[in-house]
Amino acid sequence: MSLWQWTHPITDVIRRRFSCRTYRPDPIEAEMRQRLVRAAAALRSGPFGAALRFRVVAATEEDRRSLKGLGTYGFIRGAGGFFLGAVGRGERNLEDFGYCMEELILFATDLGLGTCWLGGTFSKSAFAARIRLQPEEVMPAVAAVGYIAERRSLVDRVIRRSAKGDRRRPWEHLFFDEQFGRPLSRQDAGAYAEPLEMVRLGPSASNKQPWRIVRQGNAWHFYLQRTPGYLQGWDKHFVVADLQRVDLGIALCHFELTAREVGLSGHWVLADPALELPDDQTEYTATWMEGTKG
Repeated sequence: MSLWQWTHPITDVIRRRFSCRTYRPDPIEAEMRQRLVRAAAALRSGPFGAALRFRVVAATEEDRRSLKGLGTYGFIRGAGGFFLGAVGRGERNLEDFGYCMEELILFATDLGLGTCWLGGTFSKSAFAARIRLQPEEVMPAVAAVGYIAERRSLVDRVIRRSAKGDRRRPWEHLFFDEQFGRPLSRQDAGAYAEPLEMVRLGPSASNKQPWRIVRQGNAWHFYLQRTPGYLQGWDKHFVVADLQRVDLGIALCHFELTAREVGLSGHWVLADPALELPDDQTEYTATWMEGTKG
């Protein structure tokens, strides 16, 4: 459940968020920065209990150097700051990280700021030093944050087109009824149509959209359908975290925040239903069980 009040409906916030790579060079003003700091400090654990730490830091030249050579991340221009996060060990620690970092990103979006996920493993970067990353922790991603520039740079526009950032898979490829291969219609989804749509609109690494959901009675089972060969395109010197698990955390965040907003109650459990899977790239993540816990 969200730790703060939203200024705008969460569905509007999710729709408004985009991967902003071009910012005004102004530092984030003090009052807004303090709101971000308080929000980051409130995020201490995710829905599966992994210990988390988040910090808001002002951008420095050393941070910018840390992003150079890391593909499109080197094209971030003018960000006033960064969200840094660290997560400890746990069965669903990367999902917890994705859930909470996305909630922080949406909070910044609600305030009118731009953000951009920067996924990877920054364990030996200037970012890790600034959060004092511990040996038992990992830093799967950071996020740029700042005031959105009036015009995107040419490089920003080219990157967005190449990543197909405005395109999303259709419903019938993502959401299923009782079993894989049987698409769930919006009408049959009922009150859950809006939470599912917000999952569909979520950001993901390289826009691969690896989430799949199967409704079974009052349970909504979330699965990760991995992209074959996804990590092969990365620079061998850049050790990448399992970003597709982080993506599932983002999906869980969008689903729960929207469900709460439209008055639906439920909770997360780990209860693999042992459904027949469509391929060996698909794995169970978690289940949203309708109703109150216990």
